[in-house]
Amino acid sequence: MTTTAPLLPALTARVRAQAHARTAACPCGAATLADRPDATVVRHGEVVAKAHAPGTDAGALAHRLAFTARLPGVLLPPLAPAPAELHGRLVTCWPYGAPVDPDDPAAAPWEAAGALLARLHRTPAPATLPPMRGPAKAAAALARLWRSAPRHPDAAPVLRAWAALPAWARGEDAMPDTGTPCHGDFHLGQLVRHPTAGGPWLLIDVDDLGRGVPAWDLARPAAWYACGLLPPDEWTRFLAAYRAAGGPAVPPAGDPWPALDVPARALTAQTAARALAKAVAAGRPLDEVERCLVDACARMPSVAPGGPA
Repeated sequence: MTTTAPLLPALTARVRAQAHARTAACPCGAATLADRPDATVVRHGEVVAKAHAPGTDAGALAHRLAFTARLPGVLLPPLAPAPAELHGRLVTCWPYGAPVDPDDPAAAPWEAAGALLARLHRTPAPATLPPMRGPAKAAAALARLWRSAPRHPDAAPVLRAWAALPAWARGEDAMPDTGTPCHGDFHLGQLVRHPTAGGPWLLIDVDDLGRGVPAWDLARPAAWYACGLLPPDEWTRFLAAYRAAGGPAVPPAGDPWPALDVPARALTAQTAARALAKAVAAGRPLDEVERCLVDACARMPSVAPGGPA
């Protein structure tokens, strides 16, 4: 499913105008980086324009943008302080940053990621910053699975793992921590270098940014490590960098799993649900990675809380 027809050319024109306003040496040529129901992203030269999901709250997005602009060494700052409207969608513009190379996993910037998240979590959260959307996003993935394939044989362990989580992790109750700014959807795809030629790594994508439980931002790497999908060395580098930078999500030493267990289980269930729904929609079996995630959900009831699943 792609975006409505008028939005993409209008977004392309918007990003071209922004790029040309910033430099006379723009290497003309637009590229569509993403075209999904929840986001359309177009690049032109050194500018990126993003059309956010339909129904995005303009006030909440504006508060997220304002907070992002306050942390230029941690979050990639927007080019304008407020979103604009285009064909019924909120649009924001950003400098282009070079993403992590998916074909070179050995060069993944785990240390930079850990340090950036620690700096984010140590920043005081203004009262105007909305709640972090991580649990709500996970709940949406489980709801999609329930709608599309509730009787699929692999759905049962995923739904059981989800149902066993506390209400806050399922987006059904307030989070126990609402004073810490969190990214809300951290993974390596949320990192870019800016400037692109050897610049520092920065976090991008503010749609889920907000006040919440900081362990949620460590949960996807933790979940992949627990599932056997992230090598122990990479997990150790990430966690050590986070601790060295004073990150508050886990104790400075010792076992981190009591703090990470619930978010890691939630992210495992979310990722497994999303993978299963996509596989069912495509009429294909689960691949090896997707099977690992479903199997991890099946093992969760037998693993005591506080340890890797």
